[in-house]
Amino acid sequence: MKNIRLTIEYDGKDFNGWQKQPDKLNIQGEIERAIEQITGEPVELIASGRTDAGVHAIAQMANFKTNSNFEVEKYPIALNSKLKKSIRIQKAEEVEERFHCRYSCKQKTYRYIINNSKQGSAIYRNLEYFVPNKLDTNAMEKAMKEFEGEHDFKAFKASGTSSKSSVRIIYKAELKKEADRIILEFTGNGFLYNMVRIIAGTIVEVRAR
Repeated sequence: MKNIRLTIEYDGKDFNGWQKQPDKLNIQGEIERAIEQITGEPVELIASGRTDAGVHAIAQMANFKTNSNFEVEKYPIALNSKLKKSIRIQKAEEVEERFHCRYSCKQKTYRYIINNSKQGSAIYRNLEYFVPNKLDTNAMEKAMKEFEGEHDFKAFKASGTSSKSSVRIIYKAELKKEADRIILEFTGNGFLYNMVRIIAGTIVEVRAR
C-alpha cells in the first residue's frame, strides 16, 4: 500500500470549507471523488487542518493511502483534469506509511490581507479585506505581538467550535506592509474555528492611545 501526500492550492470562495459535508460543496469531497476516478477505489483524504468556508490555501497538505499502482508523479496532472479550476494539485509524493498529515504537522500559517487603500481592488476583492479608513499599523503591530506564546483563545473562537481545548500556541505573529496592503501572518500549532478572522477583526480596531 502507498501513502501519498498532496500539496494543494485552492480558491475557497465557492466552497463550504475543506471538510466533507452532505449536500454542500467542499474541497475534501471533490478531491476524494477525483482520486477514486483515477484509482478505482474510495479513499480518505487526511488534511493537516480544516479551513473554513471562503478560506483559500496556497500549500494545504493532505495524504491518502491506496493500493493503486498509478504512478505517483502523474497524480497532479490526472487529478487536475478532473477537478474544478479553483482546486489545483501542485505536487504528489510518496511518503512513509506512518506519515499522517494531521498528527505529523508541526505548524501552520494563516495570512490575512487587508486592503487599506481608498477605493479597494476590483481584481483582488475576493482575496482581501477592504478597509478604507487609514489604519494605525504601528499600534496594530504592537498588538499582534500580544498573541505570541501559549494562550487560551476561547474569546477568539466562533460558536460551533468542536475542539475540547481552546489553548493554542502562536509561534510568530507578524504585520507586513506592501504599499496599501497590510498583511497579518500567524504561525502556530493550530487554530480554532474562525480564530484568525476574529483576531484580525480585533487588530483592525486597534488605535494608539
